[in-house]
Amino acid sequence: MDLVDLLLHPVRLRIVHAMSGGRALATSQLCALLPDVSKATVYRQVGLLVDAGLLEIEDERRVRGAVERRYRLRRERAVVDAETAAAVLPAEHRRAFTVAMAALLAEFHAYLDRPGADPAADLVGYRQHAMWLSREELAALIEDMREVLTRRITNEPSPERTRYLISPIFFPAEAPAAADGR
Repeated sequence: MDLVDLLLHPVRLRIVHAMSGGRALATSQLCALLPDVSKATVYRQVGLLVDAGLLEIEDERRVRGAVERRYRLRRERAVVDAETAAAVLPAEHRRAFTVAMAALLAEFHAYLDRPGADPAADLVGYRQHAMWLSREELAALIEDMREVLTRRITNEPSPERTRYLISPIFFPAEAPAAADGR
């Protein structure tokens, strides 16, 4: 299974998100982070991610007679490079976007289902803004956002930090105008 196909699954994508920040988690901890997903599904998807080399075993220990493994994300293996992304056909983009939105929707529902969820206090935001941008302005905006996000994306978990999902999405909402303005 290639990387794109591997990541085009909402539960596997959510596992990759949950493992971000250099975390080492046991499958039982992942089950707690994905309470809307059956344990069997989480265990099966973790197995696929391990077999594909996206997750590696951090350590093992005996827990109540069984071996518990903690896994770590191999971040460098979980990246779709520009060349691969450029080769993706429109139908595959449609599928990838659907999976990304399904994973995002599942994460948001899991958040709202948690006791004490408070979107206002948690600074939850979901907005869309229409912008008129030239190709150069869009490239500059993406670079600005990349710089801002890169400074924080390597933050590791700590007691004062909460894992947030940020999902920037860019696409032209209409066809570009012709040179004569039509």
